[in-house]
Amino acid sequence: SNRTNPLSSERKKKAPRADSHAEVNGNWTPQEKALHEARLKAKAKRRVRKSSSRSESLSESLSGELADGDSHSPKGKVPVPNDRKSRTGKGRGLPKKGGAGGKGVWGAAGMVYEVEEPDVKDPNYDEIAQGDTVYATVVPELDERELEKTVNPIVQEYFEHGDTKEVQMLLRELNLGHHKYEFSSLAVSLSLEGKASHRELTSRLLRDLVGKELSESDMARAFDKILKELPDLMLDTPEAPQMLGQFIARAIADHALPMAFLDRYKGKVDCDHARAALDRAAVLLSMKREMVRLDNVWGVGGGLRPVKHLVKEMNLLLKEYLVSGEVKEAERCLRDLEVPHFHHELVYEAVVMVLESKGDTAVKMMCKLLQAFWKIGLVTVDQMNRGFQRVYDELPEITLDVPHAHSIMESFTDLCYQESVITKQLRDSCPSRSVPVLSGEGGCSASLCPSKPQA
Repeated sequence: SNRTNPLSSERKKKAPRADSHAEVNGNWTPQEKALHEARLKAKAKRRVRKSSSRSESLSESLSGELADGDSHSPKGKVPVPNDRKSRTGKGRGLPKKGGAGGKGVWGAAGMVYEVEEPDVKDPNYDEIAQGDTVYATVVPELDERELEKTVNPIVQEYFEHGDTKEVQMLLRELNLGHHKYEFSSLAVSLSLEGKASHRELTSRLLRDLVGKELSESDMARAFDKILKELPDLMLDTPEAPQMLGQFIARAIADHALPMAFLDRYKGKVDCDHARAALDRAAVLLSMKREMVRLDNVWGVGGGLRPVKHLVKEMNLLLKEYLVSGEVKEAERCLRDLEVPHFHHELVYEAVVMVLESKGDTAVKMMCKLLQAFWKIGLVTVDQMNRGFQRVYDELPEITLDVPHAHSIMESFTDLCYQESVITKQLRDSCPSRSVPVLSGEGGCSASLCPSKPQA
């Protein structure tokens, strides 16, 4: 048993390691070949067991570091499969090249791309649409609700400044679309509820807009709409049919409406109010020869009238009052003039009429009229003082035609002061109270004049 096999010892000295594939040859015995295969299997099992234990220990150590350490640090992050970022903790973790690299990216911030020429092979390529790009401001079209909200302030402001060019500029900035004609109908409807001066301004506006912003067909559509809405307009303005007829006549005379506008409605009107408006327009047009403009159809009011015309109207107003004695009618006429800043002219004319009148009737009636205007606030204290002061300043010239002007003026100021028409300061400033009336100047002496109390 202690004897050794000389062949096996010789193989051990000359042969290399048995786990090499080069040693596998046909000289091995079946026992040696089976032993070699068992060694290879055991070695493979050890490799698998060793790699699995290493991965488990690495994951446990990393999870422990994340639990104990800072999760925001690069070392504390769990490695993601196929992650190409550096695991050494260097860098800030930003995208490569700041987002400028790679496929399907937008590029770095601030990068300017060159202008790309349109590709003929592009399915969206349009040969007709190619050319210079034009940028324009697109204004959306106004609907009916927004139209009324936008137009009403424009018309109300126009009633204050009266500048038609300003309205034209504002209309150019709006996109009225197929509702363009409704601007005229809204303007006329608002003026029906306003004053005579507003209606005069509206007629001028319609005249200036035709041929620039509106056409005659647009104006005809606007008046057609107003004729249909006339029953509703009469709820707020009972005189709407007559006023609308005057609008139509003025528009035809100003060439804002076509001449055939009235002919279209002959025998085709069922509404009595619309028929009354059209009849009113036909009558006004038949009264004017050669189709001159109906400039006085509204009776120009406010500061639009010349001063001479206003003075004439106030004179006529006072003369009618002296005949009729109706204070309400005089008040209505004065309000229709719409010149509150010019009421001092009425006071001046009233006092001059008192000085030129004969008897006490005019004195009492004018004092009553001024008292009524003072109480209702139609004539302010400033206008009253200014009117009397104008008479005081012109009293020397008035005395040349009216010798008793000083005595009449003094008695009239005393009466007005008693009726609380003027102030005591205004009465005391009357020059007649300091100028004596001599008997040789066509009047009685200061001591004998019965109308003047003695001092």
